[in-house]
Amino acid sequence: MIKRLAILGVGLIGGSFALALRRAGVVETVVGYGRSAANLATAQRMGILDAVATTAALAVQGADLVCIAAPVGAVPGLLAEAAPALRDDAILVDVGSTKQGVIAAARVTLETHTHTRIAQFVPCHPIAGAEDSGAAAARAELFHGRAVIITPLPENAPATLARVTALWQACGARVTEMEAVHHDHIFAAVSHLPHLAAFALVAELASRPEAETFFLHAGSGFRDFTRIAASHPEMWRDIALANRDALLTELDAYQAQLATLRTLLATNDRERLSELFARASHARRSLTLTLDKS
Repeated sequence: MIKRLAILGVGLIGGSFALALRRAGVVETVVGYGRSAANLATAQRMGILDAVATTAALAVQGADLVCIAAPVGAVPGLLAEAAPALRDDAILVDVGSTKQGVIAAARVTLETHTHTRIAQFVPCHPIAGAEDSGAAAARAELFHGRAVIITPLPENAPATLARVTALWQACGARVTEMEAVHHDHIFAAVSHLPHLAAFALVAELASRPEAETFFLHAGSGFRDFTRIAASHPEMWRDIALANRDALLTELDAYQAQLATLRTLLATNDRERLSELFARASHARRSLTLTLDKS
């Protein structure tokens, strides 16, 4: 049982975490902190929060679980504000989609405190994002059947990891563990790069004089591919910069593939173009089958 849960950043993920734990009956009181008073008021009306704190330090006072669910660029500042007020037995988690930078920030803040608190920090990444954001988008079932990746620290006690795992499982999630470096390389390819590609395509079309005409005639393929371009701009700016090195590597690989496609088109190479499309189609269909089984 979590007697007091503090959510720093009450958006889609943070709000859904609180709602899911409420539905599971494992949390008594939820306190929230964030930059937008209107968003926090929405969270209270929805039953996500019992109370609102005016500072991060006040939010975490007395909390036995603290969840940082703000954009990754805001995490270092929130850690610095919250660390002095943390209980010695509190567990601190984050939900960012990049891990190395967050862990580095946590070490700077938590290891220089009077009492080293790094063992209290468990980095997490729920794979449950959406283009909608804010407390209004939160829902208790968001994590049901979804993966949550924990990138444990050497200092984390087995009991701490077991408790965090149990909490995510209470939300309906499937929990796995992974090294932070490996995590960031994987998600640069399968999450961060697709978002950049969608943002780039929509931004390019939007800059054209006839942008409205193009968008008016866009079909389901365009809508499916670019749906994620409606995602939270600040959050994805921070993710891209936080995972810059891995993302640059993936961008180079993608640009090389696009250059190959351009060459095949320019040379009217029907056979190689068909081969490339066939390989990609087979891989995507296999992915669908794998996802359906899971």
